Amino acid sequence: MADGEVTTQQAPVAAVNEKASSPTPSAKLAAAAAAESQLLTAEATDDDVADDDSALGDDAASSTASMRSSILAYRQENGRTYHSYKESIGYVLPNDASEQERLDLQHHLFALTFNGKLFHCPVDSDKPIGRTLDIGTGTGVWAIDFADEHPETEVIGIDISPIQPSFVPANLSFQVDDLEDEWTFSYKFDLIFARMMTGSIGDWPKLFKQSLDGLAPGGWMECQDICFPLRCDDGTVKEDSYIQQWSDLMIKSTTIFGRTGESASMYKQQMIDAGFVNVTEVVYKWPMNRWPADPYYKDLGFWCFHNIGGGLSGLSMALFTRALGWSSEEVEVFLSNVRNDMKNKAIHAWWPIHVVYGQKPE
Repeated sequence: MADGEVTTQQAPVAAVNEKASSPTPSAKLAAAAAAESQLLTAEATDDDVADDDSALGDDAASSTASMRSSILAYRQENGRTYHSYKESIGYVLPNDASEQERLDLQHHLFALTFNGKLFHCPVDSDKPIGRTLDIGTGTGVWAIDFADEHPETEVIGIDISPIQPSFVPANLSFQVDDLEDEWTFSYKFDLIFARMMTGSIGDWPKLFKQSLDGLAPGGWMECQDICFPLRCDDGTVKEDSYIQQWSDLMIKSTTIFGRTGESASMYKQQMIDAGFVNVTEVVYKWPMNRWPADPYYKDLGFWCFHNIGGGLSGLSMALFTRALGWSSEEVEVFLSNVRNDMKNKAIHAWWPIHVVYGQKPE
């Protein structure tokens, strides 16, 4: 497969497996992929509102307890909590219970989108997958499913917030760390996975180079990510609409933080530049709500509305108050109008979901 190849396929309607299966060549050919060039057809309806509503030992123990205490001393802001580990890190999404629920819901949305597949890269199915690293693991839900499905694999999940559960598969462990620091692993990985890291990384080229260095020869890296701005194929998103303004402001505010919301559109070339081979990109579509006529996309739209619409305040509050200087009251008034647009089935907007994977040369 040529470097930088973009795969565009029609996504079939399929039931979601309780456990995602590893891709095989035949499964890959049948994988769900909504091409960016494919036009979605809106449902014919008069209802334009979506219904988706020793002393040395003592010192060491004390130091460890102190570090853990500082990590758990979350930042409180505008009624939400945020990570406290290295507060200078420009990650601005909350880590509270509401956000954790959204992340788990989002995992379900990905499962629907990919017909139950956890990853796309064509790892060798004739041998066990070696060590796997999940960067930006969040609640750890992907890592848990992956570890359950691959009990022979040692899985490590890394995040800046210790919000992962304690009872996990025996082959899975979590670490609190800043993945933008220099990596200090003494071993190599066969698979490095990253999902929904848009707005989280300040230097993607550096991360891709570190990931390449961290892979064993022949190992794979895969990124699954949303990309701003939102898209529309039929002109129903007006330039002065609140949803368009929100999309533009998300790009503006993430750019101010040095972590642009447009990053996913650059992954393919950045992976090639870093030295990956067999780089492949697949673009899926998440409708904004249940506006599509196709049942598959209508279902995706339902869950996308609850994922993004339900998490609108958490996605926007810190960005708009810290980067744009808005008050929390101004943000909430604005988001109320954005939510109304997001419910409007006459607005046929969608978000591109980029899946990009590449291999370290043998």
